[in-house]
Amino acid sequence: MKPPKKWKMAVLIWLAIYPLITTVFAVFGKYLMMIEVLPLRTLCITIVLVPIMVFVLIPFLQKLLGGWLQK
Repeated sequence: MKPPKKWKMAVLIWLAIYPLITTVFAVFGKYLMMIEVLPLRTLCITIVLVPIMVFVLIPFLQKLLGGWLQK
């Protein structure tokens, strides 16, 4: 089985990350903005988002869109 085209993986990642980031900022944005140091705020966000992406959303979307990814 050959790997999916890069542009399709980019779409898949965008489909996962955009709603996830939007949800995190909608729910925790007020608290995140209390962290005044931007690199620390970014660290806090990515510590949560990267594992969710890698272990939950990307595998789910790959299974859901597997046929499209392999075309």
